[in-house]
Amino acid sequence: MQAEIRSLQQKSCEKFTSRIIKASALVTDSTILLTRWRPEQSSLENIDRFREENPFGKSSRSRLSDILPIFRRRYLFDPVIANSLALLVQRKFPSESLKHLLFFYSACADNLLFSFVTEELWARYRRGRRDLPTDEVIRLLEEWVDAQRTTSRWGKETIERVAQGLLATLRDFGVLEGAVNKRLNPPPLTPAAFAFLAFDLTRAGFSGAQLLTHPNWSIFFLDANAIERLFIATDQEGLLRFAAAGAVVRVDFPTSSLEDYARFLADASSQSVA
Repeated sequence: MQAEIRSLQQKSCEKFTSRIIKASALVTDSTILLTRWRPEQSSLENIDRFREENPFGKSSRSRLSDILPIFRRRYLFDPVIANSLALLVQRKFPSESLKHLLFFYSACADNLLFSFVTEELWARYRRGRRDLPTDEVIRLLEEWVDAQRTTSRWGKETIERVAQGLLATLRDFGVLEGAVNKRLNPPPLTPAAFAFLAFDLTRAGFSGAQLLTHPNWSIFFLDANAIERLFIATDQEGLLRFAAAGAVVRVDFPTSSLEDYARFLADASSQSVA
């Protein structure tokens, strides 16, 4: 099973770090990285090249040193995922679908972001609450610090900066809206992004029935009914085959590798636009 595709229970034991202060969504920089990704090189070779070339235009080496490890944790931990995401970007995969994928892998790579979305925001969403006052985020982080869920005891300034980092990251990924007063308004997960992630979860060893209830879908505020509707929609669009009869669920894909599936999805998306 892939290291970064984890259940909520597995991630719950991991301590929170404050690394989100140094890197928010980085959507533009992530796109640049994947555009210039070379699959014939290893992750380390690609990272060394990015460090030398600085395609992101960062003004200092220290800033570059801050974000490269973030990219490695989010997208480069598995060469198959890195190559597949690069294929999507290089084949002009729709930006909205790409942003959903970047959000998913970013959340899976950072337990603080993951837990904030799947515990706090998902609970708010189900209760019908859309407001997200900054002071409530700060109070939640204080509770988590007191509960020893962080790698160290954060002071007031660190808590405030982490809260700002969380809100900025979720705003840039499109989950939150509002310049000052943030509101929860996640965009619907696109069928193409859903299909890619379903394939990746299948590759990680999850069965068709497990895909319908996998806890990581709560990153996108999806309950079981919404997940099944997305499977039906992707089946109707010809992106996969989905069949359910009682407890028996079957999901089949038109390719056997994630990289080939990325090509398939990119081609299907370009045809739907044409």
